[in-house]
Amino acid sequence: MSESIIPPEVRPKPAVPAKPPHVVAPSPTAPHGPSGLSGLGGGMGFGADRAPGSGHSGGGSTLLGYIGIDTIIEQMRKKTMKAGFDFNIMIVGQSGLGKSTLVNTLFKSQVSRWSSGWGGEYKLPKTVEVKAVSHVIEEAGVKMKLTVIDTPGFGDQINNENCWEPISKYINEQYEKFLKEEVNIARKKRIPDTRVHCCLYFISPTGHSLRQLDVEFMKHLSRMVNIVPVIAKSDTMTPDEKNEFKQRVRKELEVCGIEFYPQKEFDDDMEDKNENDKIREAMPFAVVGSDKEYQVNGKRVLGRKTAWGVIEVENPNHCEFALLRDFLIRSHLQDLKEITHNIHYETYRAKRLNENGGLHPISSNGTQESNL
Repeated sequence: MSESIIPPEVRPKPAVPAKPPHVVAPSPTAPHGPSGLSGLGGGMGFGADRAPGSGHSGGGSTLLGYIGIDTIIEQMRKKTMKAGFDFNIMIVGQSGLGKSTLVNTLFKSQVSRWSSGWGGEYKLPKTVEVKAVSHVIEEAGVKMKLTVIDTPGFGDQINNENCWEPISKYINEQYEKFLKEEVNIARKKRIPDTRVHCCLYFISPTGHSLRQLDVEFMKHLSRMVNIVPVIAKSDTMTPDEKNEFKQRVRKELEVCGIEFYPQKEFDDDMEDKNENDKIREAMPFAVVGSDKEYQVNGKRVLGRKTAWGVIEVENPNHCEFALLRDFLIRSHLQDLKEITHNIHYETYRAKRLNENGGLHPISSNGTQESNL
């Protein structure tokens, strides 16, 4: 008489980390006893079969955790968090359009040059100046070095001929500085980035059309920097006047061949195109800036108080500041930096290398044989 032998039951590996041996006694049916080798499951048990977050059954080691190609995202996040971010924004426009106030409102910090101790009585510059002030902003463990570049004196003179040239010169100087660092033999592991990533151009709310100065500035600089046009102090116009003015500005920019950011030619795919088309239709953003808070319906809101009530800066029904902030910070900040590096800087770099027959590397003592 033969007796059938039933092999011991092999339990599948649990999806959660194994508990220490002193908590649960080893099962007598386990093929390898209490030695803990059953965790191998008869094979190597790598990667795909291991649950996310599960470590070595002995505990303590994080090296034997979840393995998958998607972990590279976390690796990149950690490295980027350690290095921090740089973002350089230039503000251009006539005096009195609320440029400094808008930038302070945009980043919810006192980041403009007036808020950084430049102070004193304002004197109208005889020529266009370029002044940069940097701050380190930290939020939720993320550090960003923000540089605000102001251009006092722009458009404030009787004769504004070629008043964009100091601004153009400054932008090119930052490209040149970055290029020289790149061709160094012993270059830095991380090259300081002072290139202008975004230029906010403030349009005066005349309600009629663009001034010739506006057209000339954007025509000369649209090929070397990301220009984002905004209509300043839009609360001085009625909703109908504002919409008509926006349509007129868009038409003039199209007729003059001026491309503002985001440019159609740089859309990567249909998803980008659909998203950017909505943004292009909303431009130029009609904005209102304010760093003062008022009580509205039991809530503290940023706004401008008038005889008719409070204009809420962050209310989409009152102005388009929320759209501008969402566009610049939440959705397109990294793209602004990439377009600056891959398009505008590369255009400048190719031009310089062609002009000079190639830049000679800079030696460790700082000498360079070149016709710069």
